[in-house]
Amino acid sequence: MSNSLLLSRRSFMVMPLCLAACKKGWSVLELTGLTMGTSYSIAAVDHTKDVNKAELQKAVDLALAEVNTQMSNWDASSEISRFNAAAAGDSVSVSPELEHVMLAAEHVNAATDGRFDVTVGPLIDLWGFGAHGTRADAPSDAQIADAMACCGQSRALKVENGALKKLNDGAEVYLSAIGKGFGVDQVARTLKSFGITDYMVEIGGDLYTAGRNPEGKAWQIGIETPEAFDRGVAKVVGISDMGMATSGDYRNFFDFDGKRYSHIIDATTGRPVTHNTASVTVMTENAMLADAWATALLVLGSERGLEIANQRDLAVLFIDHAVKDGEHGRVSYASDKFTALTA
Repeated sequence: MSNSLLLSRRSFMVMPLCLAACKKGWSVLELTGLTMGTSYSIAAVDHTKDVNKAELQKAVDLALAEVNTQMSNWDASSEISRFNAAAAGDSVSVSPELEHVMLAAEHVNAATDGRFDVTVGPLIDLWGFGAHGTRADAPSDAQIADAMACCGQSRALKVENGALKKLNDGAEVYLSAIGKGFGVDQVARTLKSFGITDYMVEIGGDLYTAGRNPEGKAWQIGIETPEAFDRGVAKVVGISDMGMATSGDYRNFFDFDGKRYSHIIDATTGRPVTHNTASVTVMTENAMLADAWATALLVLGSERGLEIANQRDLAVLFIDHAVKDGEHGRVSYASDKFTALTA
């Protein structure tokens, strides 16, 4: 029986902003909107009270529209759609921004034994978590093998000299696990261009904070407990001048024949992950990398993921399902840098 939860990855809570508690002479600009199939929210401290909110909103929306023209799978004329429609051997010229994102994806792919893979879309669709609708049963081994033939980032495409070259005729790129983070970073860049230094930008659960919140403290972000129907807070962290993303297996899944299948697909097996890691939170230099690393480390799981996090000096919190004395619970594992940043 299916129990599919089709919700966006919003796995954080901004703890009390106290927007009315600004110091005299300050104001707080709150902007919201829709983008990339989800919503965005911005809280920005205007120290001089001379930022035109309407102009800022327009600039933010233009920045996000530009990201969509580069990376949207829903826009047939976007750069990524043109690549997806190309034949094997073709090279498609791309913007510096898309090249930047693809090089970052290539880096994370190599660093995680291929677990982060922007060509995994056919498998996501096959398992019922993509645009082609849900399913209530598991695909066959033959179907999985067919879908895997189109996947494999390192053998499917190449980034070279401002272009993407398609190496595999069936290869398609989906940037949902890195594109929202990049969108956050582009909005942050827009805010900076208006002279704003204290702000939080969030798109579908990926975020970047700069400076201080209206109380003059680091922005307080609550990491959700990884439970499908529990919006509790597992931990509150204060962050400033960093990107943050949480990836979890508990919002998008289906149950079949006594087994739960999450939307977190391991590109090396073609199947949803089976380990006990329920969520991964990453804090790093920008939202794009936090987005990508959170997905990659969730696919890997806490054991191997924690090794990589410490090797690469990443701030990461893993939350695993655990059973003790017959009771279901959770256990968390923090990387050395996460512990240092949140001490």
